[in-house]
Amino acid sequence: MATTTKSSSTKTAPKTTKASTKPTGKTGKMEDSEFHEFFVDELKDIYWAEKHLVKALPKMKKAATSPELAAAFDKHTQETQGHIDTLEQVFALLEEKAVAKKCDAMAGLLEEASGIIEDTEDGTMIRDAGLILAAQKVEHYEIATYGTLKTFAELMGHTQVVDLLTQTLENEKATDVALTVCAESFINQQAAAE
Repeated sequence: MATTTKSSSTKTAPKTTKASTKPTGKTGKMEDSEFHEFFVDELKDIYWAEKHLVKALPKMKKAATSPELAAAFDKHTQETQGHIDTLEQVFALLEEKAVAKKCDAMAGLLEEASGIIEDTEDGTMIRDAGLILAAQKVEHYEIATYGTLKTFAELMGHTQVVDLLTQTLENEKATDVALTVCAESFINQQAAAE
């Protein structure tokens, strides 16, 4: 049995050694790899998403009933412009052109938000509850995307890119929490009573 244990630890040792050879420096670029190309393609996708979200948020603000929700959308509009600027820094660090590629997921989420505005009555908390639902779907999509892109950047050793994506990821998480607080403090309860 001792031999079996040795042989299984021998099998795991090369994997550990191989994992430790991942690029960890600031210059690990992997420009010619298919993985790097995929990473850049996904950056283009989220770039499109952010550029379209920054246009949709003022419409959501205008449709909001409560001043608190309107203020949250206004704040996130400014933050989203910052996310666009951050992505442009990421492209520059990667020596890539900042080009947007249509994000079907965000297009669908924004279409759904428009549908909620059309399907709910103006001046109601039901509309606000629906707008929060739509906004949190967007936030969860962005959290998933930025979290994965950050991991990809770590694997390729893009340390400055990791830092920038981490900042955006943390901001998206904070926005999601703020929307939850807004919903749970009074909007959902008032919507249920309408």
